Amino acid sequence: MENHVMHIDARERATITEVADVESFNDEIILISLKTGGLVIKGHKLHIQKLDLAEGKVVITGDILSATYTEKRDKKEKGFLKKILK
Repeated sequence: MENHVMHIDARERATITEVADVESFNDEIILISLKTGGLVIKGHKLHIQKLDLAEGKVVITGDILSATYTEKRDKKEKGFLKKILK
């Protein structure tokens, strides 16, 4: 199992490693696929400042309100976004 690091500075900047993909994003929610599961970042005026999938790193800026882990899911499973936004 690969470990990841999430570092949040003053709730305004998050750096996350071991990122496999960004599933979707807008200025209030970002859905990230980690190599070990999922991560949901919620906030206001969120912006992906840097995304480097080769390095497996994302940098997010904005007003970060929460970071929630989700279960690793089967790629065939549909409705991921619908389940998260309940």
